[in-house]
Amino acid sequence: MVDKDLLVKMDEKIQAIKKAALELKEISGGIQAVDRNADRILTSAKMLEINVSDALDIV
Repeated sequence: MVDKDLLVKMDEKIQAIKKAALELKEISGGIQAVDRNADRILTSAKMLEINVSDALDIV
């Protein structure tokens, strides 16, 4: 079984990734390559968030 404290730490890191990707989009100046890649990061972060949230619900 996964430790709840570890899941909380992972969730904090995931939230930091989301925040950084959103900030990157804000300062990109509309550079499409940056925006698209930031969107990919956000999609991956969302999947991580779903996985960790599900695990937190079980623990």
